Amino acid sequence: MAKKKKREATAAGSGWLNTYADMVTLMMCFFVMLYDPSEVDVTQLATMTASIQGEPTGGGQSLAAGRLADLGNTINSLPSMEKGKNLGLAVKKAISVFAPEIKTNKITISSDERGLVITLAADAFFKESSAELNIDETRDSLLRIAQFLADRELSSRRFRIEGHTDSGATDPAQWPSNWELSTARATNVLHYLTDFGADETRFSVAGYADTRPMYSNDTEEGRAYNRRVDIIILDEGHF
Repeated sequence: MAKKKKREATAAGSGWLNTYADMVTLMMCFFVMLYDPSEVDVTQLATMTASIQGEPTGGGQSLAAGRLADLGNTINSLPSMEKGKNLGLAVKKAISVFAPEIKTNKITISSDERGLVITLAADAFFKESSAELNIDETRDSLLRIAQFLADRELSSRRFRIEGHTDSGATDPAQWPSNWELSTARATNVLHYLTDFGADETRFSVAGYADTRPMYSNDTEEGRAYNRRVDIIILDEGHF
């Protein structure tokens, strides 16, 4: 009796690759159809682009939803729908202009529902428990801020300077409470900016004491971040 020959194993076919490629293509087309360019926040897009391209000045910026988002007032629901478009270039320029301070954590650039926020680290700009600016060390930074705010692209904007403190007690001989200290620091920043050429009529000043902390006051690091002055280029919905 003749022996049956064993059937040799054949290599798996590659036909499934065509089906897989078709599926991936269809999924890509589906997500492209869902993409709506009108919903893109130019500020966030600029930040992501800087990060992908590895720009040295791309750091130092954070994008936060902000406190009003808790009430449903997100960036896209504000009266000014052009917020991202109008301030997108200003954000990128600010990151470039203040790159030295960003690298040393003296200044942070961020964006929230109020607008573009230039945060000054109080420990770098002020003497401890004082509203007196370390002007010898911060003159150049304040001068660049004043020049930045005088930029023609921001000619239609208004600004607000907000002073903040940690929850620590003040020296009653100097300040009855953190309210006076936070307001005095914001006011002194305004005086120097106007001395350096900023238009005083476009500013408002506020002091919030320790009522709006960025981090918990339970740690020294958190308290250091909470001691700050914010210079805000206001969005049109917050004039």
